[in-house]
Amino acid sequence: MIYNFISALCRLPSPTLARFMVIACVSCILAVPSAAQQQPPGPGFTLTSPALIDGGALPDDLKCTRDGGDGLSPPLAWSNVPPEAAGFAIVMHHYPHGTYPGVNAPSQYWLVWNIPADAEGVSRGNLESLGIEGSDKDTRATGYTPPCSPAGGATHEYTIWVYALNAPLENLPSDDSIDVDWADVMAALDGHILDATSLTFMN
Repeated sequence: MIYNFISALCRLPSPTLARFMVIACVSCILAVPSAAQQQPPGPGFTLTSPALIDGGALPDDLKCTRDGGDGLSPPLAWSNVPPEAAGFAIVMHHYPHGTYPGVNAPSQYWLVWNIPADAEGVSRGNLESLGIEGSDKDTRATGYTPPCSPAGGATHEYTIWVYALNAPLENLPSDDSIDVDWADVMAALDGHILDATSLTFMN
């Protein structure tokens, strides 16, 4: 039908007008996306938690023991994983006042790598001990550091990132290590991230 329409335009009395109409018609056709292009993209790699609302407050029972919580790491679930994912890593951090992403290293609260590819999340407290853990916030032990409420009624922002990886992070230790910090994990992730998703909470 489009071919017949263009052929008819070419038979117009004025060649210049015909040429202009053909160009305009083709331009309009190219400007209209195909049906496939008009389809909205499917949901991407997504991180959720039954205990946390993105942008919401940390529940009291997940706060540090000083604040009356149990100090356990939050339960996490991820979905729409890249099909080629070979494993996952978790990084939770907070940028203290006066520090900035891309300029300063944040305070690390949880570093986990080489979580198996078939994992769909981690339970509260990571009871299954999935993955390998790096140093806590204060380099006193390995594992999760529960946030404590800052003095003076201030509120801090914490972000949990989950990375889908194309291969295990073989340049990090194969056992929990207090010597691995945020910078070490981020360096190891370079070149291995298929996709990433995050969740932020306040405390």
